[in-house]
Amino acid sequence: MLQPYLYIDKTENTGRGVFTDEDIPQGTLIEIAPVIVMSKADRVHLDKTKLHDYIFEWGEEKDKCCMALGLIPMYNHSYTSNCEYLMDFEEEIIFVKTVCSIQKGTELTINYNGDYNDNTKVWFNAL
Repeated sequence: MLQPYLYIDKTENTGRGVFTDEDIPQGTLIEIAPVIVMSKADRVHLDKTKLHDYIFEWGEEKDKCCMALGLIPMYNHSYTSNCEYLMDFEEEIIFVKTVCSIQKGTELTINYNGDYNDNTKVWFNAL
């Protein structure tokens, strides 16, 4: 499930990102995406490639990784994100919902730490 008003566009500082063509109320489910789950051994290889920046830790023990399909890999990081992502390990899906109201034309962001309000430094220089 992917809301039809989401689109990819260039950002000012981070390459490309996910944007909205409509106003979105707080608490709106905007995407449900399947994931491809991979082993810890696969992660070692992926970490040597550009895909390292697009995979997610996966599993209760974070002992696996996954590649999310849909627009999920295109959401940029923000410490003050306007969306959050949640993982369903059993169903092998990630879903994204808004944590505040979002205006048309705004970039949708997630916090790569997992919790939308987690200020722990990420592995790259974030804005």
